[in-house]
Amino acid sequence: MKQARSMQELIEIVEQALFDIEELRMSAEYDYEDMGGALAFAGQLEEQVKTLLAELKAGDHEFKDEDLSFMAVVNAQSDLNLPFKHLLRVINASHRNGFDA
Repeated sequence: MKQARSMQELIEIVEQALFDIEELRMSAEYDYEDMGGALAFAGQLEEQVKTLLAELKAGDHEFKDEDLSFMAVVNAQSDLNLPFKHLLRVINASHRNGFDA
């Protein structure tokens, strides 16, 4: 699995994922009939990714070989419901395995 090559790249990937989550949530709020299912998980996912971003920027994040808390939510969603799922998997792989050289 692909991983970030540096802390700066990981922060940029997390920021992109957060932007995508916010877009998904706003789209689901606007088009509840077709996308309302995303509201069931988008808020929780958004908060957990915001927390991760704050930890990374502060230098407080502990990298370890276990899934990030939001991966349970990510793994429960189809690629159709969560089209940027791959970004979240890259973040998780970087958290578990460190940076690619």
